[in-house]
Amino acid sequence: MEFIAHTIFWTLALYGLFEIIKNIIYITTYTKFRSDGIHFIIAVKNQEEEIEGFIRSTLFKVLYGKEDYLKNIIVADLESTDKTKTIAKKLEKEYDCLKVTNWKECKDIIDNINDI
Repeated sequence: MEFIAHTIFWTLALYGLFEIIKNIIYITTYTKFRSDGIHFIIAVKNQEEEIEGFIRSTLFKVLYGKEDYLKNIIVADLESTDKTKTIAKKLEKEYDCLKVTNWKECKDIIDNINDI
């Protein structure tokens, strides 16, 4: 009886080890889980008072020493009724990595992130 219990235990242990190794190989070989840059999305709505300071401080923190890793900073406007989008568009002209869109375009960008 003890022999059968040990046999079952070691069979399951080896099977589990095999599955772990198989999953690691699969993730590193067949999927897109490779870091090829930072994609940063900021969703905003009616924040004309804070948007410029927030974006500039965020860009400073993110960009400081990491310019090679940053792909895009996307500001998704959630149908603001104030000057939020205008201010963000002004900042878009200053920073190449900044892109201002509406929430529908942002969803399209997220859906097609591998094409960027």
